[in-house]
Amino acid sequence: MTSTPPRNTAAVIGGGPAGLMAASILSKQGFSVDLFDGMASLGRKFLLAGIGGMNLTHSEPLPQFLSRYAPQEPQLLASIEQFSPNAIREWASNLGIATFVGTSGRVFPSDMKAAPLLRAWLRQLREQGVRIHTRHRWLGWAGDGTDILRFSHPEGERYHSAAITILALGGASWPRLGADGGWVPLLRARGVAIQDLEPANCGFNVDWSATLQEKWAGTPLKSVTAHFEDAHGQRRQRKGEFVLSKTGIEGSLIYALSAPLRETLNLNGSAALFIDLMPDQTLAQIAAKLARPRNKNSLSNHWRKAGIQPVHAALLREALSSEEAQQPQRVANALKALPIHLTSPRPIAEAISSAGGVEFSALNSGYMLNALPGVFCAGEMLHWEAPTGGYLLTGCLATGYAAGLGASRWLLGAS
Repeated sequence: MTSTPPRNTAAVIGGGPAGLMAASILSKQGFSVDLFDGMASLGRKFLLAGIGGMNLTHSEPLPQFLSRYAPQEPQLLASIEQFSPNAIREWASNLGIATFVGTSGRVFPSDMKAAPLLRAWLRQLREQGVRIHTRHRWLGWAGDGTDILRFSHPEGERYHSAAITILALGGASWPRLGADGGWVPLLRARGVAIQDLEPANCGFNVDWSATLQEKWAGTPLKSVTAHFEDAHGQRRQRKGEFVLSKTGIEGSLIYALSAPLRETLNLNGSAALFIDLMPDQTLAQIAAKLARPRNKNSLSNHWRKAGIQPVHAALLREALSSEEAQQPQRVANALKALPIHLTSPRPIAEAISSAGGVEFSALNSGYMLNALPGVFCAGEMLHWEAPTGGYLLTGCLATGYAAGLGASRWLLGAS
């Protein structure tokens, strides 16, 4: 270890997609790269995301693709244009991984698996001379500078010296896989502006009755439409499916709306999500069925004959009083706009991803921290978020690519 490391040395901290991509860019350009990760193996969250089908990116037109990153679209525009969804497919092909476009427009490896791609990627990095150090948890820097890095290791504290450092430490979702947000106080102590980390692509808590928790937790609701008015008065609406849980609601439809729902909760303290349980029928059609004579049928049987599923009936009983449940028009209204009152997001440790992180105003155009020359950031530790469907991975790969190029330019003396 020296206090003046050679100019061509780089340390990349974080063995997820952003860190691996940054290491790839630097090593391809001849720099001496050491890659560190706190876990025993690399790419653990990447592998988890590949369970059930590795969604690499999306094939939709680039302007529409970029809109998925709002409101951070302007900040990510250059990096995603530089390493676009098409470039990701070409990159995978160069690793020997063929891809295809699914019916939803999502892009997958031909075998739908993450492990073969990761193995090929790590093999390429080693062939390019990247030295990989696992079980190295970053502790910050030794002294006031940024060229001597501190790590905890099972055999004791270790140090490493490098001319530049790329931090790709992830957010704080799924901390058991390595990303726990422990870097936040380390960077804040050095004057880096950071938005608090929050859950993204997450479920929400609902105060369900004990009956619903016991009987209906785990039940999916398919082909429904959700809508709500966000904190800015804008109507948000989306069709899809979600799942009832003991604590609330989760699933793809909820994840897609999680950012504005979270913001509404933060600003207003509460949020009401309205579910159209029968989007293919009009209010008048449903009301007419419910208005038919019940005769000797129980209310449950009457609802069943009107086409109301048992899980829908359970939700109606959560939302309506006993008296309201006897009123056909009131029940029909609830079926078309069932209110679900959200109390809070689920914990960040359960979320698919996290929002918040290093502010883009704290970075220059090459992803270098203004407060710490020679230190770059990439991936989910930056203040952006995106829905699932290939957008998260694309954002990580693209910012890793951009940080790698930015670091190489800086090492070569460019501004």
